[in-house]
Amino acid sequence: MKQFWTMFSDNNHINEKAVIGFMAFIVMIIFAAVDIATGIANKPLLVNEFIFNAFQVITIACFGIASVDKWINKKHNTEEDGNS
Repeated sequence: MKQFWTMFSDNNHINEKAVIGFMAFIVMIIFAAVDIATGIANKPLLVNEFIFNAFQVITIACFGIASVDKWINKKHNTEEDGNS
């Protein structure tokens, strides 16, 4: 539980964007599993499409931002090492 609260501090090694993206991805997997299960049972899944699309956007945005952030920090650290 302590690691959960360290995620909110400024000095941590946890990428918050990746955590949120992974959680949204898990929700999408659960949604797909429930959709398959209700399809097998011949029952409609009554979830609006925009909710699933919102989780798609959150997942793509979080992983995209996390990747760009990692790339920028790597490039920035390489430039600092070269100047020393």
